[in-house]
Amino acid sequence: MSSPASPLPPSVRACMWMGGAILSFSALAIAVRELLRSMGIFEILFLRTFVALLIISVIVLRAGVGKLRTQRFGIHLARNLAHYGGQWCWVFAIGALPLATVFAIEFTMPVWTALLAALLLGERLTAPRLVMLGLGLVGVLLILKPGAGGGGAFVQPAALIMVLGALGYALNMICTKVLIKTDSALAILFWMNLIQTCIGIFPALPGWVWPTASQLPWVAALGCGSLFAHYCMTRAFFLADATIVVSIDFLRLPLIAVVGALAYSEALDPIVFVGAAIIFAGTYYSLSREPRRVPAKAPA
Repeated sequence: MSSPASPLPPSVRACMWMGGAILSFSALAIAVRELLRSMGIFEILFLRTFVALLIISVIVLRAGVGKLRTQRFGIHLARNLAHYGGQWCWVFAIGALPLATVFAIEFTMPVWTALLAALLLGERLTAPRLVMLGLGLVGVLLILKPGAGGGGAFVQPAALIMVLGALGYALNMICTKVLIKTDSALAILFWMNLIQTCIGIFPALPGWVWPTASQLPWVAALGCGSLFAHYCMTRAFFLADATIVVSIDFLRLPLIAVVGALAYSEALDPIVFVGAAIIFAGTYYSLSREPRRVPAKAPA
């Protein structure tokens, strides 16, 4: 039974879904920052995937376990090892860097994805993609400010760790591009949270700290925020072209910068915004030169 048509244009609905994604990603970052006051990184990662697994399991019970069928468990495992590593780097960086810097470095993920797709999947590095790679390198160098840090460090170690996190996310995207050809989106989400819950419980146990009542809302935000953010982005990509979605996603940076300034007294570094804008310009240019896809029907 088809749902009634919305009176709003698809691009407007995509903007609304991306608004939900931006708020969810921001809430997720704040939840991590708050929980890091008393919890270790491994426990936070475990709680994120465990809560998400509980939610996705309810959805699976309604949709049917047949949707979880896969013949590529090895790729699922590789994808989630990369994603878990990227998540560890992201959580570490959230605790060590200004929130705006973390999000700005995270925007390099499409750059590394294009490079890894050429190396691992044999995709062509077209001229627009080379422009994206070049501008992405310039942008990340501005953000990292090599040689500007004190203490003799060429680059802040936490910033380099976040670059590794972006590479982990890019490898995760490469595996997803392979899996989506044969596996359902529900299967990818379910195996992601199950595998990472199993991986994460062992390093989480030695330093386990039971959440207090006041921390439970932040724990809920870990699982719910992550699932809802990715669901919103999926809906947006079905409704609008990638250039529109990526453009709106860039608004995450000023929003999280304001949150960091108001909630954590973080200074607004204009160089971070300049570097992120250069990365965005390269990504937008590359996407705008890609062949236009046929609009897809939004998933139910």
